[in-house]
Amino acid sequence: MTELVQTRRAGGRTARKAARAAPLPQALRPVRAGMSGGLYAPLSEAEVLRIHNAALRALDEIGLADAPPSGIAAMTAAGARLGEDGRLRFSPALVEDMLAKAARGITLHGRAPEHDLALSGTRVHYGTAGAAVHVVDVDGRSYRDSTVQDLHDAARIADRLDNIHFVQRPMVCRDIPDNVEMDLNTLYACCAGTTKHVGTSFFELASVPLAFDMLHLMAGGEAEWRARPFVSNSNCFVVPPMKFATESCMVMERCIAGGMPVLLLSAGQAGATAPAPIAGAIVQAVAECLAGVVYVNSIAPGFPAIFGTWPFVSDLRTGAMSGGSGEQALLTAGCAQMHRFYGLPGGAAAGIADAKLPDMQAGWEQMCSNVMAGLSGLNLVYEAAGMHASLLGFCMESLILGDDLIGQALRCVRGIEVDDDTLSLEVMRATCLGGPGHYLGSDQTLARMQTDYIYPALGDRTSPKEWEERQRPDLLKNATRRKAELLAMPVRARFDPPTDARIRAQFRIHLPVS
Repeated sequence: MTELVQTRRAGGRTARKAARAAPLPQALRPVRAGMSGGLYAPLSEAEVLRIHNAALRALDEIGLADAPPSGIAAMTAAGARLGEDGRLRFSPALVEDMLAKAARGITLHGRAPEHDLALSGTRVHYGTAGAAVHVVDVDGRSYRDSTVQDLHDAARIADRLDNIHFVQRPMVCRDIPDNVEMDLNTLYACCAGTTKHVGTSFFELASVPLAFDMLHLMAGGEAEWRARPFVSNSNCFVVPPMKFATESCMVMERCIAGGMPVLLLSAGQAGATAPAPIAGAIVQAVAECLAGVVYVNSIAPGFPAIFGTWPFVSDLRTGAMSGGSGEQALLTAGCAQMHRFYGLPGGAAAGIADAKLPDMQAGWEQMCSNVMAGLSGLNLVYEAAGMHASLLGFCMESLILGDDLIGQALRCVRGIEVDDDTLSLEVMRATCLGGPGHYLGSDQTLARMQTDYIYPALGDRTSPKEWEERQRPDLLKNATRRKAELLAMPVRARFDPPTDARIRAQFRIHLPVS
């Protein structure tokens, strides 16, 4: 009888473990893409209005220089004023008119529909981004030039990570010297590595029509591409302070014509190319992005564009960028609050480490800004994982560890649900009045342990004794092992052989055929 009872208990325990190991349906997972943040607001309503009004004054009184002739024509036709100094100025009425036309509630598509990102309200998504020129070698504690294979590997790893929701190009392919070839191989390497939404930039205007030719092949035709554009253009359309980037604007115009969503990216550096005060850096970024809203909607009203206020922080002792600072976290959260004020889909940078390796410094730097970005309801948190040395280095192990880190950040975003069940009065009554005096085996605990709690894949929660018994597992070594496991898996995003052959026949693809 004793043996039978023990067998039943063991079998029940085994069954419960198996049930816990099985993947939960998406709607029941404790964290997932698109959960709503917005509980954190670093600015008061009055301060938001002051920033808005200051940005309107900057556009009306200072304006922006260096728009291309095509942009000048479109924006002056919409009501902008071209001064004798060559600067375009925008009245508050024009800005408000274009804000009324701007797209809201847009969707960034994945190549696979399950990866579509709905950008509305305070729905939060985390992903990669950047233009790192180095890869961090954790074992050698060194940096080397990044390659197209590195970029493809990063996309493949991100494709397998639940808490990385999109893949914007995090590295530059430094092994491809020709800029047009690099642009096209960047596009191919990312799209062949993931079916999540991809973001990319173009170094050359000549790359854009060729990129659309490639995308049409990937999608199965131009109509199919336009129905579900799975790549967006990260466009630095301004050169802070308050100047248009002429060639990037021309790239943006061609992307709009080709049906590619655009990220209007203003990346001033506080104390260098943006005012040193945090509020002033936000004012300039908002003004520049509002000019982008006028630009886009004067060409194509309602075209999907992301309000990309990306001001960065300087360490004012040296002038060097400091992406891992508390000031950076505040800047990003303040920008997210401005996106909410305008009701526009928005993106900004977080998760950047100044640390050179994935160490304790990197952990606090990456977590601080990622949590604040999520709590502030930022729709797209760019550069959220893998970035080191203030965007100069990308680390695959850090990308994998970032998946754990972002999972915890998303749990903070989800917040605390308060209802009859979570208040737990009946469970307390049953437990305390004649019950076992603890909640470990209660139905509520067993039901909630998967749906309410998130557990790290690599983070260690064992006791010191168990840690010793397990041969003192090392976090970075486990991340390196996990990297090897992920890269040994089949590539889920590679194109079917006929499509890949057509792409390779038309373009010089540097990645080998799988």
